[in-house]
Amino acid sequence: MSTQKGDPVWDRIREETAVHAAKEPILASFLHATILNHCKLERALSFHLANQLDSPAASSLLLREVILEAFRDDSCLLETVRADLLAVMDRDSACHELYIPFLYFKGFHALQTHRVAHWLWKRGRESLALFFQNRVSAEFGVDIHPNATLGHGLMLDHATGLVIGETAVVGNNVSILQSVTLGGTGKEYGDRHPKIGNGVLISAGAKILGNISVGDGAKVGAGSVVLENVPPHTTVAGVPAKVVGRPSSDSPALEMEHNFSSDKKASTKQKVS
Repeated sequence: MSTQKGDPVWDRIREETAVHAAKEPILASFLHATILNHCKLERALSFHLANQLDSPAASSLLLREVILEAFRDDSCLLETVRADLLAVMDRDSACHELYIPFLYFKGFHALQTHRVAHWLWKRGRESLALFFQNRVSAEFGVDIHPNATLGHGLMLDHATGLVIGETAVVGNNVSILQSVTLGGTGKEYGDRHPKIGNGVLISAGAKILGNISVGDGAKVGAGSVVLENVPPHTTVAGVPAKVVGRPSSDSPALEMEHNFSSDKKASTKQKVS
């Protein structure tokens, strides 16, 4: 089949996959079924996600139709898919080909399924959106409420144990590692989850709790518990988190530097607000 015109991301994925299908005969059928037999990225992605989410309650054929419906209705979803793929390629040192996250990275799979669930939720199809959330949690170990709003160019690295609550908002070009929680602090209703700015890096095991903001270009250290607003372009760490420095770049999510050796030392006047 010919590929979609003007789609360099999909063209590259197909080219990489063809090479590996020839090199590894055991995977040839799988690689053809998931990628090489499809002419467009959205058709391949819907096929792959639906097969992973298949269950006795809803077959992969039915789930695929829902995913394709979302992609056809909102072209921005497909632009976001490509931005997320490129984000993984740019930031993950274990990823040197685009076909790898497309096929094998559950953080990417969980993120794209959430985008479909969010599309359903905003159209009043809440029960089906929650079904998708449940399948993602069961299959990938990632729990993102369908109402959570996630920007483009995201990388959910490893992703196991990631929890994002109902009213959370995550900006663009953010990197989030495993076992991170964007959660509430009690039984309150309404707007109760964190708001994460653009370019933020959230390291493994960090817990950000409550309706608080993490400003653009901030960096949250591994294992930190953040309970108050984080100013833009600051590094916070500890339990509870305190300002310990300033990232060496305006978008630490792109640098993926998790230690503090290159950060500027914090001013004595800086604090988590």
